[in-house]
Amino acid sequence: MVRSVILTAAVLAACAVFFVFVERYVGGEFGEFYGAVEELYEKTEAGSATQEDARAVRAMWEDKRSKLHVFIPHNDISYLDYRLNEAFACLYTGSYAAALANLEIVMQMAKTVPGNYVIKPENIF
Repeated sequence: MVRSVILTAAVLAACAVFFVFVERYVGGEFGEFYGAVEELYEKTEAGSATQEDARAVRAMWEDKRSKLHVFIPHNDISYLDYRLNEAFACLYTGSYAAALANLEIVMQMAKTVPGNYVIKPENIF
């Protein structure tokens, strides 16, 4: 009986540590990504964004995406991919207004997606 209580407590503690790690990791990854997208947004707004700027953000996202697939559902990642690719296509064609709209969506998602995986009652029940 005592062994069962100890093992149950140990498993609950391990789960708590894992959830805190995931929360911090996902938040940190999206924080870095948000900063890069925000910088690209500002350059796009000024009309000085280049294809190299877009490629750098894409490379950063591809690196982060490969790691985030473990923690985040594929639908969220796919939608971010879609909006990011739309923004890049608009940048390549010089449609800065359309690129800004898509980058705004990407930035908003980068802010809100990590909050969907925080341990709080509305995410549990």
